Amino acid sequence: MSMFRRTLIAATAVAAFAAPFASFAQDIKPRLIRFGYGLNEDSNQGRAVKLFAQEVEKASGGKMKVRAIGAAALGSDVQMQQALIGGAQEMMVGSTATLVGITKEMAIWDTPFLFNNAKEADTVLDGPVGQKVMDKLQEKGLVGLVYWENGFRNLTNNKQPVAKLEDLNGIKLRVMQNDVFLNSFKTLGANAIPLPFSELFTALETKTVDGQENPYNTILSSKFYEVQKYLTVTNHVYSPWIVTVSKKWWDGLSKDEQKVLADAAKKSRDFERQDTRAEAAKALGDLKAKGMQVNELSPAEANRMREKLGAVNASIAANVGEALWKDTQAAVAAARK
Repeated sequence: MSMFRRTLIAATAVAAFAAPFASFAQDIKPRLIRFGYGLNEDSNQGRAVKLFAQEVEKASGGKMKVRAIGAAALGSDVQMQQALIGGAQEMMVGSTATLVGITKEMAIWDTPFLFNNAKEADTVLDGPVGQKVMDKLQEKGLVGLVYWENGFRNLTNNKQPVAKLEDLNGIKLRVMQNDVFLNSFKTLGANAIPLPFSELFTALETKTVDGQENPYNTILSSKFYEVQKYLTVTNHVYSPWIVTVSKKWWDGLSKDEQKVLADAAKKSRDFERQDTRAEAAKALGDLKAKGMQVNELSPAEANRMREKLGAVNASIAANVGEALWKDTQAAVAAARK
């Protein structure tokens, strides 16, 4: 056997022996991470949590294991947030809107017509402004890792196509039990009616309300096409989700362990956004196929609505702080260029 061949075999053996111990060079301990989320396992949320779990296990050499717990089995967003703050649960993903009670700055993402498209949203959320808002969570016992996408909200109703601002006049519109949404649609001329989501289908069926607003994925999965005729692509609010960690637990992790989670979170974010957008595009096609009449709100009309909401925006600015409001508007303007 040649000297070269012996050296090669020895080197290969050393490499094979060393591979399982690569994670020992890092400061990583065996850990079980409970990751709670609201939707079902076969949803965009469920698929992204699964990918996150695989990435964590791979990068930690199998030491850190994520137990994904969906379908709100660990409670609502608000209940899980409290569990994270108390250190009784490690991780979750949920709506930024449900964090407004904990960190008022999160209300910036409820601003109507803040973003024109997903690219602007990604740029601002992943940039310094998105980070600044996320960092505010640490004062309250949470650590934000990344923003995921829930999606743009769009309008359906049974009265007429909404092509201009005036078409909203008098439409009885179900909105979330959230002041920004109530005030926004009242200002735009609709008769805004707050109702829990669980009562919405029946309210549409019995004509208690004429319309509602939600992302395409929700309009399809909730079968609103059975009780709604017109769909207007308004993209009036972009709803993000946010992946959060218990600060109490996070502070006990090594730098290597924190890096494993942060890196996996970024991979899951990129996967989730792509997945959600593909699902939304397909959902819109399905809604057309189910017989819904679809029209798009023109940029000029979206602008008219945006301008009409001056007072609503002023109240959001007052709530989140003028400095953050101005920084956000500047970041959006920069993203638009």
